[in-house]
Amino acid sequence: MTLPFTASPLHVVLRYAIALVFGFYVLRQVRKPDRGIGRLFLWLMNISHSRLTDWGLNHIRVGEEFTILDVGCGGGRTIQKLAAAAPRGTIYGIDYASGSVAASRAKNRALIKAGRVQVEKASVSQLPFPADTFDLVTAVETQYYWPDLVKDMQEILRTLKPGRVLAIIAESYKGGGALSAAQRPVMKLLNSSSLGVQDQRELFARAGYEDVQVLEERSKGWICVLGRKPVRQR
Repeated sequence: MTLPFTASPLHVVLRYAIALVFGFYVLRQVRKPDRGIGRLFLWLMNISHSRLTDWGLNHIRVGEEFTILDVGCGGGRTIQKLAAAAPRGTIYGIDYASGSVAASRAKNRALIKAGRVQVEKASVSQLPFPADTFDLVTAVETQYYWPDLVKDMQEILRTLKPGRVLAIIAESYKGGGALSAAQRPVMKLLNSSSLGVQDQRELFARAGYEDVQVLEERSKGWICVLGRKPVRQR
């Protein structure tokens, strides 16, 4: 007769410890993918964020010759979409994760070779670009993780040309319906911010933007926030 195996307290502790370590590793990859398994997460993000990105970009005017920055470019799919929308423009991507930079460069290899795309490792808190550079700045599924929201929004504002737009696109926001509420515990574990519609309006205003517009797709929990850099007085 074979007796059933009964796990000892040590085995139980080890199982929970392994699960906990794995869980934190997965969460870290979501927030800051590395060059190893992080590439898998970036591939999945390219797929899962594609419809959200299309929805958000449909609310933005993209000129054919625009110079555009994508902040937190991740796996590089948004860069591809922006390059298609601005066929005579130049697209820049930045990300603070080396895995994301490598994945974005690989995804856009042909566009980089053609001189239409550049991808650099950098932080939103210190953008390596002169003032008044960009016709459009996009940030898809990344604002949650910025270390200082007001200052980081102001840093983006510095690089925008007067009268041009920052677009924040996200699939989770406070008050965004049942799906966003279900995502909130995960976002809390990621130590990420959760802003509602009024929070975004106030943030954009504090950072110096004007003509703020908030668009929602409540059935999916999506939000797109647009803010314009004021035109300087001559």
